[in-house]
Amino acid sequence: MHVGVIFPQAEIGSDPVGIRDYAQAAEALGFHHLVAFDHVLGGNRASRPGWKAPYDHTYAFHEPFVLFGYLATLTPALEFATGVVILPQRQTALVAKQAAQVDLLTNGRFRLGVGLGWNDVEYEALGQDFSTRGARIEEQVELMRELWANDLVTFRGRWDVVTDAGLNPLPPRRGKIPIWFGGNDDRALRRLARLGDGWFPIFAPGEKGEERLERLRAYLREAGREPAGFGIDGMIQGTTRGADEWARDAEWWRAQGATHCSLNTMAGGRKGPQAHIDAIRQFREAVPLAA
Repeated sequence: MHVGVIFPQAEIGSDPVGIRDYAQAAEALGFHHLVAFDHVLGGNRASRPGWKAPYDHTYAFHEPFVLFGYLATLTPALEFATGVVILPQRQTALVAKQAAQVDLLTNGRFRLGVGLGWNDVEYEALGQDFSTRGARIEEQVELMRELWANDLVTFRGRWDVVTDAGLNPLPPRRGKIPIWFGGNDDRALRRLARLGDGWFPIFAPGEKGEERLERLRAYLREAGREPAGFGIDGMIQGTTRGADEWARDAEWWRAQGATHCSLNTMAGGRKGPQAHIDAIRQFREAVPLAA
């Protein structure tokens, strides 16, 4: 199981040096990967009475493709993953281009995590239809894989049209950039079982998590796929919990057959790069980073 960290978007600050120091510390400590969350806009709660949202405009989100381009040569061993890019609010060919460039700059150290998102504020601002996002993401995944694999593509879809055109440069892995999905409900599980290379589940260890993982395995078998070859990147919540609890969570994910797990040190009162570096160092001392 590969062990990585979740980039502390909302708490690391905006100093490029601090961002560099955090990523280089993660690499030096032996972590395998860095996962970055994604949002383009945050809404203002004050103008939206009753709006139930996990974040608003006061939360910082660094743009993941630009972030990974910045960190690519500063950390020559880390793998990068979006966990997840809200794909249906974006232009498909542009995301394919950005992902291909990150794959090139990192020499294949990249996983593209995609999801539907919950924030209709972003969809409105980016000119996309919130209500069709589930169906659209399936078409987008198909088109991106074609664009990554072929010099020229002709594609006629419900949302996207490409007429005898292609990306240049193509990614080193020619059509095989791994696409991982977020999402937790049955529709999401069935979709990612058919289309995905891996899953970013968001739940705590326990019986309910075991049941959901077993449902995923059943949907993979229905799709004619082997569960043992499917990626799972479980989240370990750092918050204010201690090293012993982190170690138990990591062992739970390992026992469930997870291929990856990632420590999230946000929401624990830590501010600035050094506080998060100290937290991942504490985790490193308590949890084996590979098995």
